[in-house]
Amino acid sequence: MSDFTTLVDLAAERLGGAVVAANDEFFAEKENLLKAAPAVWKEEVYTDRGKWMDGWETRRRREPGFDWAIVRLGVPGIIRGVVVDTAFFRGNYPEQCSIEGVDLPGTPDTKALEAAAWCEILPKSPLKGDAKNAFAVPDGSRATHLRLNIYPDGGVARLRVHGEVQPDWAALLRPGGWVDLAALEHGGRVVSQSDMFFGNANNMLLPGRSTHMGDGWETKRRRGPGNDWAIVRLGHPGEVRRIEVDTDHFKGNAPGSCTVEAARSASDELGRAVWTPLLGQVKLQPHARHDFEAGLIRAGEVTHVRLNIFPDGGIARLRLFGTATAPGR
Repeated sequence: MSDFTTLVDLAAERLGGAVVAANDEFFAEKENLLKAAPAVWKEEVYTDRGKWMDGWETRRRREPGFDWAIVRLGVPGIIRGVVVDTAFFRGNYPEQCSIEGVDLPGTPDTKALEAAAWCEILPKSPLKGDAKNAFAVPDGSRATHLRLNIYPDGGVARLRVHGEVQPDWAALLRPGGWVDLAALEHGGRVVSQSDMFFGNANNMLLPGRSTHMGDGWETKRRRGPGNDWAIVRLGHPGEVRRIEVDTDHFKGNAPGSCTVEAARSASDELGRAVWTPLLGQVKLQPHARHDFEAGLIRAGEVTHVRLNIFPDGGIARLRLFGTATAPGR
């Protein structure tokens, strides 16, 4: 599977993604497409319409045409690849699929979406049954909505839409004040980390409080010298004015302390970057939200922030509130 799968899933329900329309969902509901958990199989489970399937499944088509479902992305972005997962669909998967995209302002209704000028993102491509069908999109464009077309009919278990978040920074900054420069939904992303054995580092940038220990970043137990760290590329260059470090749900495995540093770089190649302290070493409490504002060191405009934890452990959420100081990338 291609490297694009390490990018943010723009359609994730956690970010607000939703399947807003489908021409048919006779056997299984369209909403299943974006479920976070992998599809499951339940032996000998039937509904009054047929075999229960954990995905989106249309009836058998008896006339020309194809079936489709429209997805509102949780965050707009440039699409770099999609995964069309046909898990457990073996004799009832579509032969082919294609994907179209559109960039629309606001929250258009179904009628407006059906009339929109859709552009092809993925041409008609063959699918395998009971498989994660991964397709890179080399020339992706910004989209707010996608239309998954299946030919001629059948079932798809899950859809993942990986790409680079492209928020509307003009709208975000219009009210004034501070904004979370590191949030996934604002284009922030962890670009490197020392370790993420138990939990993905990008979980720290998800919206809302964490739901359980697996919903944060957690490293393995360090048995040698040193400490663990994660580097965040801000969604927008800016000046960090307040930091929130949340160890929610990490009760016996929170780090003992942390520091935060910042750098300014035109790329994610940070080998020669000059790191400036933002927050000196401070103790962390288990299962607690820590707020740091008064003690921050002013570093001016920065593009990247490094969170250092000592020696290891788990962080549920990291918030980097501040002011955007330059045009978005």
